[in-house]
Amino acid sequence: MNIQTCYMCDEPAITREHVPPLCLFPEAKDVLGLNLRNDLITVPSCDVHNSCKSKDDEFLMVSIASVVGNNFLGYLQTQTKIDRALRRKSKDFLQKEIVRNMQHQVIKSTSGKKYPVLKGNPNYERLEKCFEHIAYGLYMHEFGIKFNGNIKMLLGFVNYNDPNTKNMMGLVKEKFETEEKPKEIKGKNPSIFKYQFFEPDAFGLIGLVMTFYGGTEIFVAFQASDFKDPKNLLAMELIKAGIPTFVDMGDKTFEFNTKKE
Repeated sequence: MNIQTCYMCDEPAITREHVPPLCLFPEAKDVLGLNLRNDLITVPSCDVHNSCKSKDDEFLMVSIASVVGNNFLGYLQTQTKIDRALRRKSKDFLQKEIVRNMQHQVIKSTSGKKYPVLKGNPNYERLEKCFEHIAYGLYMHEFGIKFNGNIKMLLGFVNYNDPNTKNMMGLVKEKFETEEKPKEIKGKNPSIFKYQFFEPDAFGLIGLVMTFYGGTEIFVAFQASDFKDPKNLLAMELIKAGIPTFVDMGDKTFEFNTKKE
């Protein structure tokens, strides 16, 4: 008997997990009758990595659907399903669970229309945990095997305060746009979720870009367990050591550990 194992661990799979979580896809009643749950991706899962992470799934939905720059469907999700979920929570749920140092602000669109927004520090660690599960699930769906190794991740929708991280975000985006060899953009419901894998680079790293609600981007690099850092990744070690470093990518130069007046 061929027993499948979980997409995240070596336990036997007893169920299937939606990747991304089902709750991210709006119900027809909330989006003008549209069917945005066509051919959703599922992967084999143990119980721990499926039903036992429902709170993380809800956290992710509340955290990203209303990100500034998302499409109208993300806005509708915020005004319907997320609004209903928040009404069931305590008054300080957003402050405690979603956005730290929360502030209410109003922004204007290019047409002059005003929108209320929340500004603050997201729960990075929990967000990365949620996106890690999705990335591992997509890897199994794409390649048919569980990924063994580590992943590196940057959240494209987060405004990082650290200059080095900001520049690394720019470097990663430029690398994906100019040097990586993309595969087909996939996702049966692209207005809610789409993803794109990239061919392994010269070092064997496999890139992945995930996009939620048309505007929330996550950049992922899969590093296999047998991966050995090549010597010409010296720049990354210099950056970690705090040494001023300049990295050319495409026609741009990115500076790290440099102090500007």
